Amino acid sequence: MSMRTGSNSKQRLAAELCAVTRMLEDMGILQYSGHIAVRVPGENALMIQRRSDSRAELEPERILTVDFDGHVIEGDGKPPSETAIHIETMRMRPDVNASLHSHLDLAIAFTMMDNVQLVPMRARASRWASGIPTHPDPSHIKYSEQGRALAETLGPHHVALMRAHGLLLVAESLPALISDAVHFEENAKAQLQVMNAGAKVKALTAAEIEQILKMEDRPHHVMKMWNYYVRKGLAAGTVEKDWDLLEG
Repeated sequence: MSMRTGSNSKQRLAAELCAVTRMLEDMGILQYSGHIAVRVPGENALMIQRRSDSRAELEPERILTVDFDGHVIEGDGKPPSETAIHIETMRMRPDVNASLHSHLDLAIAFTMMDNVQLVPMRARASRWASGIPTHPDPSHIKYSEQGRALAETLGPHHVALMRAHGLLLVAESLPALISDAVHFEENAKAQLQVMNAGAKVKALTAAEIEQILKMEDRPHHVMKMWNYYVRKGLAAGTVEKDWDLLEG
């Protein structure tokens, strides 16, 4: 049966959540740990995977709905121990509808270098022109007060690194989240390549970012990326055909 019952339906969101998690696991942006959450429209609640489920094999019927007090209100099982990351971020940022917590090696590496700041290098990294802050707490973010502190570090930005731990990346939708995750890794690799070449890092200038954003069509680009990765996932068996996730 098709999962396409409306772009904001919970079935659709559960299918998107599973697809994005599986695809990012296949890319190595997620591994055995880390997780994605999506806001439930019109509710103080989010959808997230069960802590015990493999990121490579998520199924929509196993996804949990968790309220902003951390209680499971739909589904059977326990959410990830760091669900507070997503709850407190979405509570503080009403513009955020999807969030990724990952232990991406490149993100961690940039928190372990003295006097090195990850900066926008490639054109799509103009998404992070406002800044890429680093949260100082390297421990598991298990409690609400820790989640709030991380959300405060994130502030108005679209990504925050977590010292010796990983990252928190946020977007307006799950399709936008996978697009941003791909471009975030591309940008971090680009900066590391420049540094490994012994060259001076040359970040995008404010004028260059202004010009990039002037020509940007984010909704089109997000959907282009979405269809590309969904089609790849369908061919590889990472995405299930009956989820009916292709757009246009």
